[in-house]
Amino acid sequence: MILLLRERATPEQLEQMVQQHKFYIRTAVDIERRVLVGGGGLHADCEEKLLDDGSRQQDIWAASFMPLTGKMIFESMVNLRPRQNRSMEILDPNIRERVAQIIIEFLGNL
Repeated sequence: MILLLRERATPEQLEQMVQQHKFYIRTAVDIERRVLVGGGGLHADCEEKLLDDGSRQQDIWAASFMPLTGKMIFESMVNLRPRQNRSMEILDPNIRERVAQIIIEFLGNL
């Protein structure tokens, strides 16, 4: 299930988001608006929900989060932008840190 969050996820919401992949949650984060979408099969599904909610493409970054370990993987086709990020992995350490902070704030340590 794909959920758009503007605040910390409840344990029930976390469980709903992890259902698709069992051990991790695909996420897309708007680093300017501080909104997170999690769940679903693809990062692009999460990205689409953020765009529908008014996010700008340049502010959306994707990562996968493993709730049991807290590990994050900052790699997705969503992050591949020739003018802004020349890799599927988030290369800018500042953007990477902002994404990590929002993921932990919304999904971590439940």
